[in-house]
Amino acid sequence: MGSALQKVKEYIETLPVTLKVIEFDEGSTKTSQMAADQLGVTVGQIAKTILFMGKEEPVLVVTSGDVKVSSSELKKIIGAKPKLAKPEECIEITGFPPGGVCPFALKTKIKIFIDKSMERFDVVYAAAGTANTAVPITVQELLIVTDGELVDICR
Repeated sequence: MGSALQKVKEYIETLPVTLKVIEFDEGSTKTSQMAADQLGVTVGQIAKTILFMGKEEPVLVVTSGDVKVSSSELKKIIGAKPKLAKPEECIEITGFPPGGVCPFALKTKIKIFIDKSMERFDVVYAAAGTANTAVPITVQELLIVTDGELVDICR
């Protein structure tokens, strides 16, 4: 499992922004609530990264931990009904397990949508490839490092 984290750390070195991975000795950050508890922040500050399978191609949605992705809003953007990726699809496409998906350093280049719900925070925390890591990052930095598109698809 260390390889996913190592991949993220090495990728971070190549970025135009300075990011630092936080590693937790124990406990999982698999859910947004668990991550928030570990970090001592509100659940909304957790940038959950979810892989959806569209008709043509997979897409990644990064959003606040306290909101739900609207399937109908996402469908409008991708032109197909999105399905949550299966764990094996998630690993195959992103290189990361569900609960640890980092929004960058991905195995496959895919379209990334950054939800506006995170803009209310100065800093959000994304997973760094495993279920016990986090990367503090601003929404602006997230847009830069993911080449993502800012969207409003949550409620």
